[in-house]
Amino acid sequence: MSHLLLLSPAANRVYAGAAAELVSAELAVCTGLTASPETVAGVDYLALAGDAGREAALSADDLAAIARASASLALFERADDLLRPIELPGVLGLDDDFVTIPKYQGKTNEQFTQLLVNVTRAAADLPADRPITVLDPLCGRGTTLSVALMLGYNAAGVEADAKAFEAMAAYWKTWLRRKRLKHTADVTPVRREGKSIGRRFDAQVKVPEPHADSLSATVFTGDTRDSAKLFGKRKFELIVADAPYGVVHGSRTDVHGVSGRRDRSPAGLLGEAIGVWAGQLVPGGALGLSWNTLGLSREKLADLVTTAGLTVLQDGPWLRFAHRVDSSIHRDILVARRDR
Repeated sequence: MSHLLLLSPAANRVYAGAAAELVSAELAVCTGLTASPETVAGVDYLALAGDAGREAALSADDLAAIARASASLALFERADDLLRPIELPGVLGLDDDFVTIPKYQGKTNEQFTQLLVNVTRAAADLPADRPITVLDPLCGRGTTLSVALMLGYNAAGVEADAKAFEAMAAYWKTWLRRKRLKHTADVTPVRREGKSIGRRFDAQVKVPEPHADSLSATVFTGDTRDSAKLFGKRKFELIVADAPYGVVHGSRTDVHGVSGRRDRSPAGLLGEAIGVWAGQLVPGGALGLSWNTLGLSREKLADLVTTAGLTVLQDGPWLRFAHRVDSSIHRDILVARRDR
């Protein structure tokens, strides 16, 4: 008896070609299971196995992790050449159309974003019952924050582009109202020493059972390098960010890097910001970054993260997330943990 995982189709053709390998690495990190491509009656699946190739005996935790996987569509048990569907647990705090409805230039693939959140959570060393808040200090129009809320985590963010902030707040308000979920969602000015320094969006959502009673989100306008000043003493379990690729749509916060000049690669921004973000992690918390390796090598990024006091995870499946996005973007993931 074995198990076959059917993957969700991906809207992006290039990403779809890499999805099987990416989900295999994701499952290895999140469950310890190995997954290999297998075709049955002309349909492609991932065949799941335990350590050393043993047939997988799936625990309740395994099933929950598979249900959360970034491209998981359906799971089957195979016996005597027949496939029997296995019901996966309901793990989403909010409907997935919260993430999939927005379409705009520069939006990060939502399947990839979910994978990034999942593997960052797997790296964290936290009590099982601890509430999780995901901070995206480069949140744009909120794809990572939306994925975090969908997965049942609280969310927090910082964004320099006021128009992106406004678009995110307007969409969230509209979606929550149309879904008829009990909620509050407000944008208020942020003042320091009597002066307005930006705006703040706060949302509180009553989540249908059997999930947590409510989820919350807080997003500030501002420079990511001021993230610690904006949130004060507040610490976070996970920090997840998709760094500017330096090709078409850079974050405004990459305008001036360590050189003092415009720096469209992520190097200048990350060199100044990673230390700030690391200081916002709780002990045992994890940082997950995706970035364009054509603008910054993995070795240099790992040095920046290590210098900030975090332990980089860089063996086995942690090195299997690199993939092509287009001719000018080769994306990878780096995950690190703040030791207890």
